[in-house]
Amino acid sequence: MPLTKPQQNVLLSLAWQSIAHGLKTGKPLTFDSASYPAALLEPRSTFVVLEYHQQPRGCVGNLEAVRPLAEDVSENAFAAAFCDRHSPSVIDAELDELEIHIDLLSPLEPLHFSSEMDLVSQLRPHLDGLVLQDGSHHASFLPSNWETLHSPMRFLQHLKQKAGLPQAYWSKTIKASRFTTACIR
Repeated sequence: MPLTKPQQNVLLSLAWQSIAHGLKTGKPLTFDSASYPAALLEPRSTFVVLEYHQQPRGCVGNLEAVRPLAEDVSENAFAAAFCDRHSPSVIDAELDELEIHIDLLSPLEPLHFSSEMDLVSQLRPHLDGLVLQDGSHHASFLPSNWETLHSPMRFLQHLKQKAGLPQAYWSKTIKASRFTTACIR
């Protein structure tokens, strides 16, 4: 379901408002479903990515649709700004120059493969995001990770490493799903 430009702008504004509210109160913005059109109330999964002067400042999201789109954006924006353990919390001085990117995720598509090379051959560079799981080890990469990890093998190796596995690790119990994103900037 594509969103119109005005709907996209509502989501970007909502993300910014959620961060601004968090800076003032330390709490997420209260979500009021009556304030949004039906298209923004459909369950969707999103990631909110924050940058300040082209440096990462937070990235938080959901791989599966668990709440209405507008609420997901609001909650993920707050969490990206204040709860991402990989980045320091956003501060007041950064708010006006903060870049907000919202990735709308497609549903997860389980991949079926017989070997590591078979999995690698199915990856679509610059299009696929990937979720990898083996037992308690799991991690995901958004399609934007292709910008720094250009080859499918490197993409997979670094994702294994993010999951806490050695880059050369392989097991018949590994599961993988792909997804695509539509980016709102």
